[in-house]
Amino acid sequence: MVQDAADSAMNDRRCIVTGESADPDGLIRFVAGPDGIVVPDLKRSLPGRGCWVSARRSYIEKAAARNLFSRALRRKVTVPDDLAGMVDALLTRQTTGALAMARKAGDLVSGAMQVDKTLRAGRAIALLHAGEAAADGVRKLDQARRATVHLGGSDVPVFMLLSAEQMGLAFGGGNVIHAAVLDGRGGHAALRRLEALRDYRTGSDGRPRAAGADTGHLAVAAGGHGTAKETDQE
Repeated sequence: MVQDAADSAMNDRRCIVTGESADPDGLIRFVAGPDGIVVPDLKRSLPGRGCWVSARRSYIEKAAARNLFSRALRRKVTVPDDLAGMVDALLTRQTTGALAMARKAGDLVSGAMQVDKTLRAGRAIALLHAGEAAADGVRKLDQARRATVHLGGSDVPVFMLLSAEQMGLAFGGGNVIHAAVLDGRGGHAALRRLEALRDYRTGSDGRPRAAGADTGHLAVAAGGHGTAKETDQE
């Protein structure tokens, strides 16, 4: 038990903004490229000294504004003007890629009617709406989601993180407005990516800043707090 705790502590990294230690899955690693430009390393595979920031947009913005990257990386670095936006784009790409894999595995369906049936059958583990989704369509599928819960099924998280075009990428093209993630290995992998993107865009109080279906899971911009620094050991 003591050894398990020690191993866990060794695997933790500390956010240079909050000063808090956390599992690497809740952080984003950054390194300085050969040209001194700060680069996000989502796969944690790039060489060189790295530093870690909690995986929230606001924390990355604070790290850039307070020149914490130079301090943590122990060298003069250049921070791209929209580093937080770059990370958002990378996380979005990971999410659409995971959804595409889920579709190939048979763990993703689209279309309002098919999604409605999937929800009412209790087969969905997540409900997706494109940003362009009409309020009426969102409401109708939320009724199907609520009906499942009323009958004793598990609540299904709802995400409005992607555009219709981005969701369409997971289906090989076109625009997709509504989709459901199914219970399967590919589906759960996609759900983890959706949660990571949602959390990145979530406010510092842990609650979304955008309105939408009354699910508590709709995305967007963030706030943050805290200051400190520490790097990974390399």
